[in-house]
Amino acid sequence: MDRPPTADELDRLVHALLQPTAAIELAVLVACLLGGWALVRGLRGPQAERGSIWFGHRIVDGALFPLLTLLLALTARWALAGQVPIAVFKLVVPILVSLAVIRLTVRVLRAAFPGSQLMRVVERSVSWIAWLAMVLWITGVLPLMLAELDDIHWKIGASKVSVRNLLEGAVTAVLVLVLALWVSSMFEARLLKGATDNLSIRKMAANALRAVLLFVGVLFAASAAGIDLTALGVLGGGLGVGIGLGLQKLAANYISGFVILAERSMRIGDMVKVDGFEGRITDISTRYTVIRALNGRESIVPNEMLITQRVENASLADPKVLLTTVVQVAYGSPLPTLMPQLAAAAGRVARVVADPAPSVQLSNFAADGLELTIAFWIADPENGQGNVRSAVNLALLEALNEAGVDIPFPQRVVRQA
Repeated sequence: MDRPPTADELDRLVHALLQPTAAIELAVLVACLLGGWALVRGLRGPQAERGSIWFGHRIVDGALFPLLTLLLALTARWALAGQVPIAVFKLVVPILVSLAVIRLTVRVLRAAFPGSQLMRVVERSVSWIAWLAMVLWITGVLPLMLAELDDIHWKIGASKVSVRNLLEGAVTAVLVLVLALWVSSMFEARLLKGATDNLSIRKMAANALRAVLLFVGVLFAASAAGIDLTALGVLGGGLGVGIGLGLQKLAANYISGFVILAERSMRIGDMVKVDGFEGRITDISTRYTVIRALNGRESIVPNEMLITQRVENASLADPKVLLTTVVQVAYGSPLPTLMPQLAAAAGRVARVVADPAPSVQLSNFAADGLELTIAFWIADPENGQGNVRSAVNLALLEALNEAGVDIPFPQRVVRQA
């Protein structure tokens, strides 16, 4: 009985690995590994960001180490061809290719979707597929499988599509989308780095860039799978009808997100109040806005609501916020001298701004005393309002005690018949 060709290839590979020339290849391989390590160490430098896609937390756990080592291994294999039988590099090159694909995919997905449990599953799936493809390639099974899958085909319109085309298209789609996510994450990090007043514009540019790159990646993947891109015209028309009917709310939220970022009517860091919820804007995405209240609760508000409803923005033109507090003093108190003292006491509180200065007004003749309203301004409402109002009240109480002014309280006389 004839032996399968894969068994013959394995026998030849094992026989070549047992030859004395394999020691030369191993020595060259060690030199390639050390060379790749030295290159990555030199490129990283002392100021490189830890945990990046290229360098990782250590030298060998980033995507650059297997890529540079693979490049050196391919160069060494080309140099040794014709000099010694190639055996070790036949085994090592597919391993380095799989390792480079896994490292690049995992690093990019972790950078683009930090903390996502679904990405953990995708990472493990990519790892298993890459290692399985490497084993099948070394054993010679993968070319035979691809040839058989190429024979399974059918026609879609004027195009002939095989199972092999679909698999290659899927692999290409993953690689292209990973590349698009990596490029968009890199640009987003650079755009948002050091941003202050123009953070919203940079966030909009980063979101638009990611959407464009993913769209281009999908087109490349469809082309690699053998799908005629002219058919996307019909698909685009159907998608437009779907957006107009079933996805109108989703489309409205996405469009509203870009309008908010472009008009800068609301920016990251602004103190806003919408639908009874008050807090600071911590993130503006293309679909929703995250508002964090001072007590730690977060509200996810659809962007359409921020466009169609009334929104109170305490930081749009000026971050300063006016606060008031009320105190009663007894009738007969020396108001002309007392009111400047109370204004000065409120102005001594650390968070109260000097311009506009605090003011005191006689707001009401109450039943038990004269009601004074103290108005003061703060410039950091995101740090809380109740705490600064409490500090002002304590300062006012101290000033009243120093001035010897009584704070009246209701008195009732009960007569017994």
